[in-house]
Amino acid sequence: MSEIDPQTQTELEAAVFRRLVAHLRNRTDVQNIDLMNLAGFCRNCLSNWLKDAADEKGVPLTKDASREAVYGMPYEAWKARHQTEASAAQQAGFAAQQAKDH
Repeated sequence: MSEIDPQTQTELEAAVFRRLVAHLRNRTDVQNIDLMNLAGFCRNCLSNWLKDAADEKGVPLTKDASREAVYGMPYEAWKARHQTEASAAQQAGFAAQQAKDH
């Protein structure tokens, strides 16, 4: 992508982020623990990265607002509607992944 000017690159990257967020909003069947076990990040990570970027730019953004930007609704509402109890296998996978990362 070296031949693309910085402004266009930023716009493309922003479009990809919006598409990823939209995809995750539609795939409520995919739990955060599944994302963490498979990819090492989840919706909460995306919202934290969004808040970190806002903080770096001096843009006021609360943790709740960054989560709502990713989830498309308040986090507590998303959890109540879509989050399921993690299975023993999911929890074991998460624990194993955490052990590798630390």
